[in-house]
This record gives sequence, C-alpha cells and structure tokens, in this order.
Amino acid sequence: MTESTRKPDPLHGVTLKAMVEHLVERYGWPGLGERITIRCFTHDPSVNSSLKFLRKTPWAREKVESLYLHSVAHPRKTRLEPDRLSPDSGTD
Repeated sequence: MTESTRKPDPLHGVTLKAMVEHLVERYGWPGLGERITIRCFTHDPSVNSSLKFLRKTPWAREKVESLYLHSVAHPRKTRLEPDRLSPDSGTD
C-alpha cells in the first residue's frame, strides 16, 4: 500500500493511559471488569496497576484497545442533568 492509500491508525497518538482513563470514566471499574475479565480491573483496581499489567500482557492490551475503539465509535447519548429530568423542577 502506498502512503496515500493507507488507512490512518485510529489509535495513533492515543496513550494506553488515556484509553484506560476513558474506559473507567465510561464504564467504571466494575463495568470494565465485567467487559474485560482481568484481575487488575476487578481486584483493587487502579490506573497505575492496570498500566503495568497491560504493558506486559499483549492479549490484554489488545482487548483494551478493542473496547476503546468500540466505545469511541459508539458514543453514549448525552444524559440530562439530574435537575433537568423533571419538567416542573426548579421553578416554584
């Protein structure tokens, strides 16, 4: 493939730390542990411990990258703020 026909890498410029932080923000540690069942997400999780494991474990890193790409391709719909859920809230 020539340089002009090559597809851009969707992970180019995205650090592993940024991926983990994005996934934790979106799913939380419990949700992330349900989606990718690895100990660093289910037992006393932290970003730093997860990064250490993921950098040493290619198969786990591939799962994180795949879930990250899926979450970026399918963003959640914006939720209403709690005070805007009820049409009669705030004006009395």
